[in-house]
Order: sequence, then structure tokens, then C-alpha cells
Amino acid sequence: MKKNSLTLFLGGVTVIGLAVLTNCTSGTDTEVESGYETSSSPDSLCLVDPSWFPHSQTPAPQEGPGSPFDTSSTTNQIFHQWSWNKFLWLTKPDQGGNPLFLNQSKVQQVTSHMATVNIPSGAMVVLQDTAQAGSESAVLQTNPDYNNGTGAMVYYSIHMNPLMYNAGLNFASMIKNGQLPATNEASFPVGSFELKVAWVPLSAIPAAKQSEYYTTTASLSTNNGASFTNTQVALIGMHVVGVVQNHPEFIWATFEHDDLSPDYNWEANSASSATDQLLFKNGTVSGLNGILYDSDTELGETPYQVYDLFQYGIPRNSDGTFMNTSQSEPADFQNVDGINQCVKSQLDDVWANYFYNGSIWLNTDGKTPLQQAQLIDSLAGNISNATPGSFARGSLNCANVTMETFTQTFETSMSGINAGNLANCFSCHSGQSFSYNGDSLSPVYLSHTFQEYLLEQQGSSFKKAESIKSKAEQRVLKRMQKK
Repeated sequence: MKKNSLTLFLGGVTVIGLAVLTNCTSGTDTEVESGYETSSSPDSLCLVDPSWFPHSQTPAPQEGPGSPFDTSSTTNQIFHQWSWNKFLWLTKPDQGGNPLFLNQSKVQQVTSHMATVNIPSGAMVVLQDTAQAGSESAVLQTNPDYNNGTGAMVYYSIHMNPLMYNAGLNFASMIKNGQLPATNEASFPVGSFELKVAWVPLSAIPAAKQSEYYTTTASLSTNNGASFTNTQVALIGMHVVGVVQNHPEFIWATFEHDDLSPDYNWEANSASSATDQLLFKNGTVSGLNGILYDSDTELGETPYQVYDLFQYGIPRNSDGTFMNTSQSEPADFQNVDGINQCVKSQLDDVWANYFYNGSIWLNTDGKTPLQQAQLIDSLAGNISNATPGSFARGSLNCANVTMETFTQTFETSMSGINAGNLANCFSCHSGQSFSYNGDSLSPVYLSHTFQEYLLEQQGSSFKKAESIKSKAEQRVLKRMQKK
């Protein structure tokens, strides 16, 4: 595990339901503020539920009526519990021994336009897409020194459960036929989820370390879909995005493998590693050059030294203190740190080599479903705002080093990063549509996969609007051109 944390213990724990806090240490005094919990104790917290283990029997998390989210007052702890529980449920083996999320009868692989993907014989997933989030041109390549000069491209797959997929088909049909206005207050049903998964060919990983990664067979294309070859691949990252009661904005959770890259050390103003990692060449890099994309070399400005800008996506100042934002700290950091240690200590399979890098959501406490939808619409392009008093909660610079490698910030220098311009999932995913002219607003537009499908269904009678996605893309491209 790449994170430096406190040691926790699980002895004598009793947990009743997902929402109950289990303190691995003792004497934690807490007080609840709107939308998150603060803690006066420096001790990290263990938020696990014993029912999650063994991993082969992990139940699905509670999400609807009667769940921990079915309340007018929440704490951030239940969002972290949902995130790990959902990941464990999605990765537990089915009857064939494969992770549940690769079982096509339960979770469908889809394209970026929400078309179903046919999995050929002998493969579990189809891989062709290499585009980084926020850009159609940026790609990520592994550190060749990790495996004696053998590097590889990072690939992505998208997966959606039937509940969300069928709801998307229905929304698109209704909007296209005029049964639902382009501006609407509909949202995906509770239980809907979408995944984005990052993979690399197994050849990029040393033979001695391959057993530390989840591996499977992919039908992989290296020539823009002209042909596919069954190839062994390793999973290196996953976004888990799902709807729970009272949160139509989705919870946006993310997971990474332990041996990808270091976190940026804000006090030292550098990221460093004494050994080669999959995405980081041993040595030190300062400033943003490691995560500034060079379109000529298709690498970072400093090649093969990408890093997580903030540990667990929780922003810090240059002196290492936590940034003053809408989220209470250090409680949130302790919660993520504690649950990571406790879950990993209970796993005895390959998934013990992956960690939770945080999640982001909105504070919707006390709001009706209609008010929740209206909040998403009213925030529009400001939904990612993390300044004190705003609605974003959790990891306010939430990102995955395998997917948002070069969009962890839109700034061009470390000194320019502050609470007013933090980049996170909501920087590109909002309730504003890019499939219509004008400012069409709805919670359903938070999914770009749905939006791309909707745009495709609309046909030539509609013109892609210069809306939030286009603006986000322009910011990404402008930043990438900075050298």
C-alpha cells in the first residue's frame, strides 16, 4: 500500500448496518455538521461492516428506502462505506470465478455512446479506447523501466448495470419524441451505476509482480478497431459511480492499484519514488510537469512521472495543511485513511492490492427529490465549487491517476491552485446538456455516456452546443498546449 498511515485493529468490533461507525481505536468524540461529520480525535476510523467479509460473500450495499441515505442528516462516513462496499461487491467472484462487474448478465460493457459491446469468445472485456478524460487526444503510457524497457498504452472500458442502461434508453426516447422536455427534473433511479475501468497489457508488468494485479483476457485492439487480439491485461484503476437515495448527482468513487505512482508531497513541493512504479520512473519531479501533457511526445512534460496531485483527492496547502474548503478536515481524510486500512487488512485476495482514493458528492441534506434535482440544475457549471459554504463534499479534488492523469488541475502552476479552482469529477459532469442548443438542464446529463447516446439519437437536426462539456474540453486543450 503506497499510503503512509496509522496502524488499526479490528478486535471486538460490532457493527449494526452500513451506517454505523466502527472505531478501531477508542475515545472518538464527534459532532455532526450539515453534510459531513467532524472529529475531535486524531485517531483514524475503521468504518467496515463485518458482513463484507469474506470477499466471496460481500453483499450489495443498502441504497434505497431504509438505507443510511434515507435520512435528512448525513455524515461523510456513509459515503465512504458505500464506496468500499460497492467496489467489493462488484469485484467479488461470481459462480465462474470472475468479478461480478465482468458478468454481462448483471453488468453490461458499453461504448462511450452507450451501445452494448459484444464480448468475443475467450475474452472477458473488449479494449479499444485510450482517450483520457476531458480530451480526445491525450493518452497515458506506462513507465517502460517498470519491466525492463517494456511499456504499454493504458486502455479503458465502460460498464453499466441494466437499471441505468434501460433508464437511459427510456429518457432518450422520451426526450427525442417530445414526451420529456430537454430541460427536465428526471434522474436515474436509485441503484443505477456506471463504471470506468483502466487496464494495461500484462506485458508492462514484471513477471514477479503480475500476481499482485487482477488479470484477465481482453479482446484488445491496437489499430483503431481494425482487428482485435485476445491479450492478457491487468486492472489498474476503477471509477465506481452510483445513485443512492437522496443523491441523484451520483456518488463518484475511485480506486487505484497500490503500485502505480506516488502522491505529491506539498511540503517538499515534489513527488518522488526510490523505485520504479507502473506510471512513475524512479526519481523526483517538482511542480506540474509530471502531469502536464505534451501532445508532441504523447507523454508528460517530464516523461513517465505522473502522480496523484492530492492524497485521496483531499486538497492541501503548500505547507502541508489542509486547504480551507466546503469539506471538514482532517475528519474526512481520517475516515478514508482508516477504512482503507481496515478493509485491506481483511482481504486475502488480489483486491487487497487496491485502495480507495476518495469520492465526491453533494450535500443534499433536508431536500426533497424535487429540490435535489433543482439544486443540480441551479449549480450547472458551478457544481464542482469547493469553496467554504458550497455544496460539494468528500474528496474535492477527486481524480484517478489512470484516467484524469492530465486533468487533475486546470492550472499551469502549483501556486495557482486554490479552493476556488479545484478540479474534480463535477468539473466536467454537471446537469447541463451538451446535446442541445441552449442551456438544457437535468440530473440525467451528469452521465456523458448517456449524453453521447442522446446526441447520436438526435441525428443531424441538432447541433452540438457550446456548453459545459465543450468548455471543459477547451480548458483541457488550452492547458495541454502550455509547454
